[in-house]
Amino acid sequence: MPWGRKRFHQSGQSHFITFCCYRRRRLLNTELSRRTFESALERVRRNYALCVYGYVVMPEHVHIILSEPRQDTLAAAVKSLKQGVARRLIAEAEHFWQKRYYDFNLRSHWQFVQKLSYIHRNPVKRGLCARPEDWEWSSFRHYANGMEGRVEIESEWTARKRERAAGTLCSAIELPHSSQNRA
Repeated sequence: MPWGRKRFHQSGQSHFITFCCYRRRRLLNTELSRRTFESALERVRRNYALCVYGYVVMPEHVHIILSEPRQDTLAAAVKSLKQGVARRLIAEAEHFWQKRYYDFNLRSHWQFVQKLSYIHRNPVKRGLCARPEDWEWSSFRHYANGMEGRVEIESEWTARKRERAAGTLCSAIELPHSSQNRA
């Protein structure tokens, strides 16, 4: 981590995480590699009991908004995610990921919305698609229409689905993480 930067874990806040492929090579440029990443993210979500609020898989980096895990630490979860992807996609004696990751604590609803919009617009900004809904490897479609993908996204859509399944559908609710508490 760069000098002067400090990570704040066990804060109860959501985290905006970014990490890159080694030397920004386009190692996530195929459908297989992006699906492998999504499968690994879903595995980590379940194993570490964390919530994924949004993500995008770009050709040479990823962005994820997630909660702190209820099991172990955020650093352990990110390490498991990166190692799981690398083991499945890397050729021997090569590097897949840069060593570190960028972690930004989301302290307000405004920051949460800003980062979620940023990650969903990233493929459009980079010229990979014309509209956010055209990029299959992100959480945008879930937020747009509740579409379920390879990674379970924690949102009002998901909360409503759980309520319907339990027979306890009630009025609108706020998500439990601190990033959505309005300042």
